Order: sequence, then structure tokens, then C-alpha cells
Amino acid sequence: MDIILIPGLWLDASSWNEVIPSLESAGHRVHALTMPGLGAPASESSGIGIADWVAAGAAAVDAVDGPVVVVGHSGGGNVAWGVADARADRVSRVVFVDTVPPPPGSGISEFEVTDGVIPFPGWDFFPEEDIHDLDEATRARTAALALSVPARVPTDPIALGDDRRHSIPVTLLMGGLDRESLESVLAQWGAYADEFRAIEQAEVIRLGSGHWPQFSMPALLAELISEAASR
Repeated sequence: MDIILIPGLWLDASSWNEVIPSLESAGHRVHALTMPGLGAPASESSGIGIADWVAAGAAAVDAVDGPVVVVGHSGGGNVAWGVADARADRVSRVVFVDTVPPPPGSGISEFEVTDGVIPFPGWDFFPEEDIHDLDEATRARTAALALSVPARVPTDPIALGDDRRHSIPVTLLMGGLDRESLESVLAQWGAYADEFRAIEQAEVIRLGSGHWPQFSMPALLAELISEAASR
């Protein structure tokens, strides 16, 4: 199976380096993406928004033949769902890594803009539940991978218009939430709950990790992505 890996904010294709070998050993063809404008100054990236990231993901689907599994981590989950919407006839499954399908018109989040871009805010910015399984050596190593994000990407509303996306099977690999707790959280999020309920086939698997399992438990993450892709 062709698997497209979309990283979250601030990360490029190399963030999947510890996951890719296991996926390839399982027989999958893996395509890890670096999104447009990552690390570029505002003079080069100010015009780049979430639609451009979705277009890059759709282009990756178009570059291969046959069905494709799209994986999105964190903010990359918005991109993955946008790709599923844009290529509903090609995407056979979407795997969300510690994130959920966004409803139409939603953004990722808001972060401080510096010099026209959004730099990585540092590990101390995030709650303990997100980073508890990243030791100091891992934090230092992975922080060095972090690059600025075009300012519009996290706040642009995502355009979704093809209801066929709801018929695509979905796997949610959640750090600390099982299905019951996820549904309880989504019940407070309005349109996010509606989007989730509209999906015909969705499974929720609790990883027992923080927000970046590709760094803290890459072997398990690869195993579960492979299992989802093989269904």
C-alpha cells in the first residue's frame, strides 16, 4: 500500500524517520512529505495557506497509482482530511495521529507570529500530558528539527465540500484517549462532534503516549499504521 505521511506543524519529512523503516519492512511504499513554505521567511511564505498544504498532499496522491492511505499527525490531520475530501475516490483510509477530523471552516490553532512566520514555541509551551514521554535528549534532538510555519497555515479555515469523505474508513491513534473519552471531549467541540459522527467507519485506538508518538514510540506507531493500512 502507498502511505502518505503528513507531519504536524513545524516538522518536515524527517520527523517520520524512525517510523518509515518498519512500514517499508511490512511491504508498504512510504511517501513522507515536507509541506510548502516550511522554514521559509515571510517574504517567501506569506502567501501560503492551508489550501496549499492540502494541494501538496493531493499532488502526492496523484503521483502514485491505486489506493492510498493518508496519515496526518496533529495539525497535519487537517491536511490529511482535506486531501481525503479532495481525492475521495483515491484515499482508502485516513489515519489521524493524536488529532481528529476537522469540520469545514475550522482552523488548526493560533500561535504567536514572529517576523511574519510562526516559529516553534519550544517544548515548555505544551502541557505535560503532551510531552511527558519525551526525555530531555529526545526534546533536544527533535527541537532541532523544528522549522517555522507560514503564518496563515494554522488559522486559515479548511475548505471541505465532498461528503464522500465520510465514507472513507478512519483510524484515530490517540495519545491518551480511548473512544469513550474522545467522544466525551468532542461533545464539547460542537461541529467537531458532528464531523466525527458523520464518518461511517471510525476506530479509536489509545496509544498511551503524549502528542508526538513518532518520537516516543515509533515502533508501535508504525505497527498500528501498518495494520490500519492493510485492512
